[in-house]
Amino acid sequence: MPARRHTWIFVGASAAVLAVVAAGVFAFAPSEKGVEPRRSAPMELWAAPAAAPLAAEIPAGPGVVDLVDPRWVERTADATGIPERALAAYAGVAIRKTLEMPTCGLSWNTLAAIGDTESGHGRHDGSSVGADGTVAPPIYGIALVGGATDTIPDSDGGAIDGDPQWDRAVGPMQLIPQTWRNWHVDANGDGVEDPQNIDDATTATANYLCRASGDMATEMGWSAGIAAYNSDPAYIVKIAAAGSAYRAATR
Repeated sequence: MPARRHTWIFVGASAAVLAVVAAGVFAFAPSEKGVEPRRSAPMELWAAPAAAPLAAEIPAGPGVVDLVDPRWVERTADATGIPERALAAYAGVAIRKTLEMPTCGLSWNTLAAIGDTESGHGRHDGSSVGADGTVAPPIYGIALVGGATDTIPDSDGGAIDGDPQWDRAVGPMQLIPQTWRNWHVDANGDGVEDPQNIDDATTATANYLCRASGDMATEMGWSAGIAAYNSDPAYIVKIAAAGSAYRAATR
């Protein structure tokens, strides 16, 4: 069943939900530097796909960020306010997912909206994304002890979230340990699967969304995918608004 995820978190991240129904959390307010929709604009019901990112002519390495043209990243970061390293992850993952599963239609602007909402693109509480995509210091959510969150006792012995008693959401995309175990991946080619790495975490998120929906390019499919990630109506509206703003900024 969907979790209760209406609590704003002032230290750490917000509540996560069981991996069988949702992967992400309503963690943080949007980044101050991100693109925000006008207050007078009508409420967005979904985030239509933005134009596809420009692919690199010759990838410089094995990671997802190597799939996207650096000049596109620079231009788009300037237009949207998304940090270049985070944007490269979102765009590279979108390109790879298009190659692997073109019917899914998952766009970079939806991934960026999730990354902004969950952790301010990996910058929550003073964290930053390194050149290799790893967030430091690591980002951990609150203990999922019930009340305003699901009650999720420890499932990983603290190996993923550092808590041997309760599960916590982790990393820039705020994945709970159960979800990470199901969708763990090495997306930057360093040989390590790390939910605190924005390339790995974004790829896991993309894989989850495309499995949950399979058609993120239509309003119905997009809504189903985001609801599977987090079913809180306020969260869905937030992702729709941010994703639509990023799309508008690049038209």
